[in-house]
Amino acid sequence: MSSFPAKWDKEITIDVFDGLANYMGMQKGWFAKIVKDKFNMKLNIIAPNVAGGGDTLYNTRVAAGDLGDLIITDQGEKLDDLVQGGLVQDLSKYYPAMKNVSKYQAAVDYVNKGKDGVYALPTQVSSIKPTQSSEGLDPTFGPYLRWDLYKKLGYPQVNTLEDLLPVLKQMQDLEPTAPNGKKVYALSLFKDWDGNMMNNAKQPTTYYGYDELGFVLAKADGSDYQSIIDPNGQYMRTLKFFYDANKMGLVDPESTTQNYDTLFSKYQNGQVLFSWWPWLGQSAYNTEANTTAGRGFEIAPLKDMDVFSYGASAYGGKQVLSIGSKAEDPERIAAFINWLYSQEGTYSNGSQTGAAAGPQGLTWDVASDGKPALTDFGKQVFIDGKGTVPAEWGGGDYTDGVSTLNVSLVLPNDVDEKTGYPYNYQFWPSYQKLTSTALSKDWSSHMDDATSTMDYLKKNDQLLVAPGASYTAPTDSSEIQTLRNQIKAVIVQYSWKMSFAKNDAQFDSLQKELISKANGLGFDKVLKVDMDNAKAQNTARVDVAKKLG
Repeated sequence: MSSFPAKWDKEITIDVFDGLANYMGMQKGWFAKIVKDKFNMKLNIIAPNVAGGGDTLYNTRVAAGDLGDLIITDQGEKLDDLVQGGLVQDLSKYYPAMKNVSKYQAAVDYVNKGKDGVYALPTQVSSIKPTQSSEGLDPTFGPYLRWDLYKKLGYPQVNTLEDLLPVLKQMQDLEPTAPNGKKVYALSLFKDWDGNMMNNAKQPTTYYGYDELGFVLAKADGSDYQSIIDPNGQYMRTLKFFYDANKMGLVDPESTTQNYDTLFSKYQNGQVLFSWWPWLGQSAYNTEANTTAGRGFEIAPLKDMDVFSYGASAYGGKQVLSIGSKAEDPERIAAFINWLYSQEGTYSNGSQTGAAAGPQGLTWDVASDGKPALTDFGKQVFIDGKGTVPAEWGGGDYTDGVSTLNVSLVLPNDVDEKTGYPYNYQFWPSYQKLTSTALSKDWSSHMDDATSTMDYLKKNDQLLVAPGASYTAPTDSSEIQTLRNQIKAVIVQYSWKMSFAKNDAQFDSLQKELISKANGLGFDKVLKVDMDNAKAQNTARVDVAKKLG
């Protein structure tokens, strides 16, 4: 077939088994109305995340032979099992009509590699080259500090990570107590996300272009691979940074016991001055009231930073879409999926997951100057945080009506060919003008008139993009998994001890013990696996950069 029907007379309800959804039940509100109007279809979302019990719901439905009509799951082992078990169907019959999907043929081929047919369709595809950043106005990682206090110090030059310490000390001295009366610390840590290493200690390594793969820190451009227990490596450098910071009284003593939620509250209350990521410090503290008053987190101008950035994935994200083998009306579901890749679908579906602007005519429109801009209702929703949807769009609270699929088929940072601007409204000049504050103006005036963090990093050649190759490391053998679990426990335990060591001698002694214990447990054996995987990852990055630019 080369096209889909223009309309469907009989209403249907489909079961959507969605491994990413955080909502269970019927899709509501304005997104439900769009789907009903276009496809005469309702979406019943089945969310294992809400049901709980890990893979219990998935396994139960697979055992029953019917996972769902539309399935959002992981590519790799899960998808392969579904194909082999006959739980998903070949879409080859409908694919010629899926013209919005076929624009991303390289990704479609990648997720169906080795399969005799079209069984899955990619998510998070993009026409952005894999060598370009997939991130928005701010990178995932970066050194963010309380810019208002940095300003009061006269914007001192910061050459390296270590140079931050005296600056942070002066900032802490300037504001030793938060408005709630609690003590302010430059750094506050947490353990929740520790894994192969102390998570917080990995973060500054990203400022120099590294990201973790097991026990390896791999540079985005493949120029360096470091063991995390190398005494001269970036990981140990961070532990020394923490130790020195703690000696200066800059580290929150509750770091060893608090969780992320507690830490987030401290940022909201102004009790912390430095953030590893924009989505922590800025998210918690950069409220309208604070930024209008010139207060807030902005990236610090480290002279020697080369911030790691994830390139746009040419082959899509980890999740894929499939149609269940027992779906009542696979043609209609294929048409729905095809629409999700369209411009209208990208604007409408991506508003929960990635700042896509929502439906044209409701939250945004093309202004008299020919450029996209938020409508008055869009300003209510995206700036004030709430808005009641007009009845003709389905009514109800806007937030309640967003797509609960919780996955973007096309990256919102991709450019809409019709407007010439990204689907992500935060990139629009009209939005940036609208949200300009005393804080952003001051930051920009001292950062080469940059319009965003990403703009500054690009202009100053301080962004190191790892080409988006969709590489996934193979699962550990049971032997490596056992060794890894023993070793990482030692690394995490000693990393925290070193960060809070009483003196230089104890720091050095703990470092030697960490290395000795890890080696005694078989560190080299696991490191070889991780090093091979890190190099395979780089080969995939080089290949995709060569093939797709």
